[in-house]
Amino acid sequence: MRWTLKPIPDSNKQQQLAADLNIDPVLAGLLVQRGIDAFAKAKSFFRPSLKELHDPFLMADMQVAVERILKAVEHGENILVYGDYDVDGTTSVALMSTFLKSFYPQVSTYIPDRYEEGYGVSFQGIDYAADNDFSLIIALDCGVKAIDKVAYANEKGIDFIICDHHRPGKHLPDAVAVLDPKRLDCDYPFDELCGCGVGFKLCQAITITKGWDFEVLIPYLDLVATAIGADIVPMVDENRILAYHGLHVINTCPRPGFQAIISQLNKPSLTSTDVVFTIAPRINAAGRMKHGLYAVELLTAEDLETAVTLAKAIEQNNTDRKETDKWITDAALEQIICNDEVEGFSTVVYDPEWHKGVIGIVASRLIETYYRPTVVFTKSGDKLAASVRSVKGFDVYNAIEQCSEFIEQYGGHKYAAGLTLKEENYESFKNRFEEVVCATIKNQDRTEEITIDLQLPLNSISPKFYRILKQMEPFGPGNMSPIFLTKNVVDTGYARPVGQDDKHLKACITSDKTSTDRFNAIGFNMGDKLNSINNDQSFDIAYSIDENTWNNQTSLQLRLRDIH
Repeated sequence: MRWTLKPIPDSNKQQQLAADLNIDPVLAGLLVQRGIDAFAKAKSFFRPSLKELHDPFLMADMQVAVERILKAVEHGENILVYGDYDVDGTTSVALMSTFLKSFYPQVSTYIPDRYEEGYGVSFQGIDYAADNDFSLIIALDCGVKAIDKVAYANEKGIDFIICDHHRPGKHLPDAVAVLDPKRLDCDYPFDELCGCGVGFKLCQAITITKGWDFEVLIPYLDLVATAIGADIVPMVDENRILAYHGLHVINTCPRPGFQAIISQLNKPSLTSTDVVFTIAPRINAAGRMKHGLYAVELLTAEDLETAVTLAKAIEQNNTDRKETDKWITDAALEQIICNDEVEGFSTVVYDPEWHKGVIGIVASRLIETYYRPTVVFTKSGDKLAASVRSVKGFDVYNAIEQCSEFIEQYGGHKYAAGLTLKEENYESFKNRFEEVVCATIKNQDRTEEITIDLQLPLNSISPKFYRILKQMEPFGPGNMSPIFLTKNVVDTGYARPVGQDDKHLKACITSDKTSTDRFNAIGFNMGDKLNSINNDQSFDIAYSIDENTWNNQTSLQLRLRDIH
């Protein structure tokens, strides 16, 4: 791995902030690196206020969206809340439907079938709306490129309000309102909301229009926080505020669906990382293995007994998902070797039997072995569908755009996307994608990078240091969990491989074998590094700090990221 040390923070600002906050200068340095260089900024960072949320009416089309919904309520129209089948989509649907139902009963939900309808707004979904007398569809986490679908709905007398956060195309759908902060003509001050975040802003605008207190929205923040974490949007600005307060809801007054999941975990409280790696995969598993509506049912369950029953079924979905993505990953790795494509600039693999619900996970797994932009295809009806994942620094959406002559439909972000194409265009796309990546990827982006915040002596690590470090949560892009560098450490002789097939590395790290500053360390998937540290020679470590609980005893440990 390539280690990159962030620029050293301004020492004057660092020392002044350390004095003002009465904290370790290292912690003050972390804050200055994040642009938090004054007491007032630190106060806002550590205690994000809901009062600092932006005015929702700054978003283009917000006023007309609110007016159309209230008109539907006034005239007794049926409203269909439509969303994607991933975490962002299902939390969005749960949020919008329960909020609207709190004051208007004629609201139903629709999640497209991943296999029969595919991603986004579908003709089948619009037909369902027409057949069941829905005159307004609110689409969440999808729709900004559904020009033909919205036109079809207009022909049937169905209005659309779109709440999306994906990058629009050259033209917008002819909807009543298109709420998307990434619109070029939108002056909203923050354009990194997730789909559920855009939906929340619509709910906020309705609340303001009706003259209700903001407090009515707080119970929905657990859904928003989950979507923010799962969709890996920047944890800054409004996202940090919403995630911070949403985590508080999850840990103090979770909805029955979350409570049913949390009850299976042995954790007193959940962090944003826990949400990403425990709650989100289970919600996602329903849409991957069965149907996204099961996730919506769990998230909208009104009693714990119902939620527990639904959570058990979704837990089985998650178990099935893990088994499925493992065998597909193994098959894809074998395909790369058999096709003599180990040395390429990109990975593009295909098998008609691969499960469409897990190919995104498989793409991420493949990057762990072959660090390069990756596309995983499977058969979907009469076309091929793919999930695309990228590496840090490379805009895979732009790369796909340059292959559009071979693509039927595509959408996504800089680092993740999806597409469909005709099977006869697979090889042409594969060759073109390799050409584009080869021509545009920077050489440095072909090696995985660890960005290190600061150098840290081991004797600076203490329970107080860690308590303040934890207050920097929620972590995510733009506010990542700090990674430290400590040079010339040694193992105390404790190092050993652990886990199935000795995949992981366990060690006890100190700066000097005579020192009392010793910390247990765990390196996941680093079992092959054992020989690097057990020969009494010193080495450098890149790591984060977390807690480990064993036999009801909790202690600090070093989470190794790499060893040089």
